[in-house]
This record gives sequence, C-alpha cells and structure tokens, in this order.
Amino acid sequence: MNVDHDIGQDGIDTTLEGHFLIAMPGMEDERFVRSVIYVCAHSANGAMGFIINKPQPVSFPALLTQLGIVASETDIHLPEKGMEVSVCMGGPVEKGRGFVLHSDDYDSDSTVPVDDRISLTPTLDILKAISQGIGPKTAIMALGYAGWAPGQLESEIAANGWLTCKADLGIVFDNRLDQKYGRALALLGIDAAFLASDAGHA
Repeated sequence: MNVDHDIGQDGIDTTLEGHFLIAMPGMEDERFVRSVIYVCAHSANGAMGFIINKPQPVSFPALLTQLGIVASETDIHLPEKGMEVSVCMGGPVEKGRGFVLHSDDYDSDSTVPVDDRISLTPTLDILKAISQGIGPKTAIMALGYAGWAPGQLESEIAANGWLTCKADLGIVFDNRLDQKYGRALALLGIDAAFLASDAGHA
C-alpha cells in the first residue's frame, strides 16, 4: 500500500484514520493478540496502521548504530525534552522497513500528516535528525506495518475482532508499551482484566 496516496482520502463515509484498533480477547491471529494499532490510512482502497505496543528486541540507539547513522550509541544527541524513542513491531508487512510516527513539529518532503498533531515519516532523514537532536519532540519507530485490503478491516470489526476509538496522543508516544493495551481499553471505559475474564463466555 502506498502511504502517500492513501492517507487523507475520503473514499468512505467513516474513516478510522487517527483511531486505535484494540484487539478483542478472541483475536485468532496470534500476530495481533492484545495489539493496539494506530490507523494511519483508511479509505475505500483499504487500511494501514502500526502496532504500537509490541517491542522489537533492539533499542533505538542500537538500531541507529546498525544502520550506520551514528558510529556509536554515544553519538546520539536526543533533545533535552525529548522522550526515548521506542522501536515497535509495527506489523507483519515489510518487516524490514522502518516508519516513524512523530509529533507535528518536524517536517520533510516525505512527511505525511496523519491526524491532529501526529505525522508519519518513512525515510532515514528523520532518524538522522533525531540522532542530532533536531528531530521531533516525540516519536516512536515501527518496523513493518499492518495492512488490510478493501473492506477487510470493516469485516473484521463487524466480526468483533477489534474495538475502535479515537487515538490518544499520550498513549501513542508512551514508552511503557506494556501498559498501552490497558490504557487504550480504558478510553472506552473497559477494564482489561474484566474483558479478559469475560472472554469465551456467552
């Protein structure tokens, strides 16, 4: 799916761009169990989003070093008020490709506004900027993404695979990835423990 062409299209009456998808306890696809997904694109052409609560087994400084952006982890200069950048398992599609979700205080030729105060940049330039202390104030990185064909996401929601709600900026950029599932459910007034205990009961 081409992000540049899909984001912002209004080919459907109700778009989930800028929303969370929260996996229901009965989620059968193990790749998405207890996932919170931030939806970046949703139109008649399909949907695209990033899992934001499952960590990759590599730190952001280590990743920058592996990519050759910095010679060593000590060469990284994060902004004084910047948050540590989490590296997430964004989804099962193009798992070797990196995307950065970030606050809207950074812009480049490849930056795409997604929603109020959140943008997406899929190029190495933003990683270089972050390492030099001139990147966005807040950001998370996703390796890979989740994609849906036309009508597929709607069908999964109708089959009670996902709960949906407007995304919360604080949850998107929170480094405490293990808390995001419960916090996202709380936006809907749902206790994660209660939901889990109710799973499978008629």
